Amino acid sequence: MRPKLTLLSEDLIPRIIEEAYQILLKPGIKVLNAEARKLLAEAGAQVDEATFVVKIPKQIVETALRTVPPTFHIYDYEGNPKVEYGGDTVQFDPGSSGVAVLDPDTFEHKTAETPDLIRLIKVAEQIPQYDAQSTMVVCDDVPKDLHDLYRLYLVMLYSKKPIVTGAFTNKTVHAMIEMLAIFAGGREQLREKPRAVFDVCPSPPLIWSNFGAGNLIALARAGVPAEIVSMPLAGAAAPVTLLGAVTQHAAECLSGIAIHQLAQPGAPIVWGGAPAIFDMRKGGTPMGAVETAMIDSSYAQVGKSLGLPTHAYLGTTESKILDMQAGLESGMGALIGALSGINMISGAGMLDSLLCQSAEKLVIDAEGIAMAKRMIEGMKVHTETLATGFYDNEINFKGGDFLKQKITMKLFKKEQHIPSSVIDRDSIRVWKEAGRLDTFGRAKLRVKELLASYTPPKLDPAKVERLHAFVLDLARKAGMSTLPAHDLSPVAG
Repeated sequence: MRPKLTLLSEDLIPRIIEEAYQILLKPGIKVLNAEARKLLAEAGAQVDEATFVVKIPKQIVETALRTVPPTFHIYDYEGNPKVEYGGDTVQFDPGSSGVAVLDPDTFEHKTAETPDLIRLIKVAEQIPQYDAQSTMVVCDDVPKDLHDLYRLYLVMLYSKKPIVTGAFTNKTVHAMIEMLAIFAGGREQLREKPRAVFDVCPSPPLIWSNFGAGNLIALARAGVPAEIVSMPLAGAAAPVTLLGAVTQHAAECLSGIAIHQLAQPGAPIVWGGAPAIFDMRKGGTPMGAVETAMIDSSYAQVGKSLGLPTHAYLGTTESKILDMQAGLESGMGALIGALSGINMISGAGMLDSLLCQSAEKLVIDAEGIAMAKRMIEGMKVHTETLATGFYDNEINFKGGDFLKQKITMKLFKKEQHIPSSVIDRDSIRVWKEAGRLDTFGRAKLRVKELLASYTPPKLDPAKVERLHAFVLDLARKAGMSTLPAHDLSPVAG
């Protein structure tokens, strides 16, 4: 039996959905994109062009929900389906859009640049717990106009995995779709086998910005999956109650789905989010708080009741370094997300409320993710009897009897998760002889091992050349004469 976490009673879910529909009418949704307002108006919504507030009838949303695919895949570079959205599948990717990286020697949060993102990509590429890559940090060594697409460019060059990404403007989302199409072999091939899903964020409370709604429309028409990342802040930009925040989340997602499906019925979209409570003492948004995880688990339950693929931001922390708080909050979040059956769980590697990414935290978080994945495998029956068949006449009532049994060797890897060297299970004598390393020390060694063992993906040289030329042209238009130095030769062959 697969264990599951459900925080909402069956009677609460329809109440949340019904109140979300009421919110769509009163006060309505502010939509700052003219094309999105036009789509909604033509479908029967009431649009106030003076305030940009749109009142969306329930029927529009219900029609949209009927056309959303309940499942879809994103693919790796070679066109293999690697990530399945829908149902209770559970997958993880690193947290994204950080602006800093943790220096493992000084513990300083330094501004992220090209070598930092490449280092992170190389580490995540080799960790099986990460089912997809993400555009983990914004590189400060390129102009702001390139911040979003340049991250994708580097991931495409150094990874074969599926990608979780996002655009920052209406202009760059089209450029990023074209970049993916270059590697896919064309727009139709990309539509058939999308490699990436794009996070698209409404602004709390109840606002679809010009670029947010524009991204939904562009992605829908391109057939590239969109992932709504609703961010209600309970007590500040959403009701203070957790259920109130879940209800606002539903209203924001339902309105986004309406815009998206009106642009292209049947296009893939995800019921996702990155909510938080608002800490009244510190004025912050603690992503590692248990209440934040409770909102995530609850809104995912609502999304599942509607038959929608799900996403959440979990497994992150407010801690600034890799300490006990980081482990506590990240591990708890990963486990809650897995038990909730959330399809894609983002956030691994992140510190300081999603501002800082760490390669060392990526390898530590991978261990927590592995444990969470083992937990949701549940208890399985492998033998005809549960225990009696393991006992025979030769038992001597001493420890070690079962080590001699062939079935022990056959089944122990199926029953037990074997962690990497990051997890300490040595005797104290062996631990001392190995240098008395703590978890962070072992993680530093693991990162060095992964960087040393990284093998660049073998990519089509012609596609690499086209991608490079495309991005270089955009860089020159943004005022750069060349892109930041990194060696293309290992990935083009």
